[in-house]
Amino acid sequence: MKDLGVQPYLYPMPTYMIGTYNEDGTVDEMMMAWGGICAENMVALNLEAAHKTVANLKARGAFTLAVPGCDTIRESDFFGIASANKMPDKFARTGLHAEKSSRVDAPVIKEYPLTLECKVVEFQDQPYGLRVLGEIVNVLADEKVLDEKGKIDAAKLNAFAFDQMNNGYYALGEKVGKAWHSGADLMKKA
Repeated sequence: MKDLGVQPYLYPMPTYMIGTYNEDGTVDEMMMAWGGICAENMVALNLEAAHKTVANLKARGAFTLAVPGCDTIRESDFFGIASANKMPDKFARTGLHAEKSSRVDAPVIKEYPLTLECKVVEFQDQPYGLRVLGEIVNVLADEKVLDEKGKIDAAKLNAFAFDQMNNGYYALGEKVGKAWHSGADLMKKA
């Protein structure tokens, strides 16, 4: 094994899209990779305090957290490149479509197949950054990603992950095992 020192190298890193409203009611969308589920009905977002999205979270107390599909990789990547502090029309430039959530004061991007509607629960200023905790109040899924039982089919999401080691995106989807079953045979006594 080669020693690489201290690096934020964990794979896969999620690609999540945080949707908020700016003070003028326009949509702000930001790609993030540092965060995820932290409890049954909670998400944690690790953000830089200077992001426009953070100001929006503080002002509105709500956000959406969406999983983008590979068909929106160009627009989603742009949301990670462009800062709403410097480019207030960044959402309009993409041609994506938003509608207001019926449950929280945040936008739902129609092109994203999976969206969590969340309300801000807590801001945690830590020595290593800002963590925002959000309560999931509802989940929206495009019918095209549902299976015959009405459950989300991960392969149909056509999601992609972030590779922090080489700044790449990788498509996800092939099922290679079943959680809590693939290793069950090791539970038996030898």
